[in-house]
Amino acid sequence: MSKTELVEFMAEEAGMTKAEAGRALDAFVKGVTEGLVKEGKVSLVGFLTFEKKVRKERNARNPQTGETIVIPACNAVSVKVGSKLKEAVK
Repeated sequence: MSKTELVEFMAEEAGMTKAEAGRALDAFVKGVTEGLVKEGKVSLVGFLTFEKKVRKERNARNPQTGETIVIPACNAVSVKVGSKLKEAVK
């Protein structure tokens, strides 16, 4: 499902216009992003949990040249699926 299709679905389900549904989806994405930046974790019980994780610096090998390179430390986002969502997609 694309963002456009999701906005259309949200508008129909909630009885709102596509513009309102688009703004609601954008607000949701912004809220999750800000929650990860400030708190490091956003939980929607039974649905999804987003969590910021720090990846340590590590060594890797370029498969084409065999050269060893250093991959710097960085932040990543982990997503865990909740029980209700797991059940729904069985």
